[in-house]
Amino acid sequence: MPRRSRPTSIQNHRSPALRSELAQVAARLIAEDGMEYGAAKKKAVRQLGLPENFPLPGNAEIQDAVRDYHAIYQEEEQAERLAGFRSVAVDLMHLLDPFTPYLTGSVLDGTATRHSRIDLLLFPDSAKDVEIFLLDRGINFHHGTPKTDRVEAVLMLDNEETPANLIVLPPREERMQFKGADGRTRARARVEAVEALLRGENG
Repeated sequence: MPRRSRPTSIQNHRSPALRSELAQVAARLIAEDGMEYGAAKKKAVRQLGLPENFPLPGNAEIQDAVRDYHAIYQEEEQAERLAGFRSVAVDLMHLLDPFTPYLTGSVLDGTATRHSRIDLLLFPDSAKDVEIFLLDRGINFHHGTPKTDRVEAVLMLDNEETPANLIVLPPREERMQFKGADGRTRARARVEAVEALLRGENG
């Protein structure tokens, strides 16, 4: 598909309106197609016919645009999706209670899409303890790739009803704050807080 041409003056000006449009296109790609933020931003640049060196919005700006997209186009669907994900997360957190689970990521912050996975932080004495725990209960998993050396292991559950990433960290990390690529502190919640979210959604 040929790129949509834009007047050179607009490309040079790099206006806030154009940056906002880019964020909205990226948000649609994330919400509808399940794309990662970085890939969605790059594809949005191509779709809008912008130069490759166009300054990209930060992830925080894209996240806000995703929330706006959900509110405008998927409000009812999004409410049901979040309730479903959070209900499964609560069940998993109760199961994994010996490892001090916290919910984090898009299921907690409300930007989950139909392609999202539940992200749980676990703080066991050893990643092997979690692996043995899952194997003893017949729960299938495979290893993912940690995004930081702070993470000991990522155990991925691929059951269709429980698509989850179990992000295993050493106990000392429980008191540490985690930041995303946008520099914001990543929120996390214990099971009681997630249950409170569910009661609010169902009340």
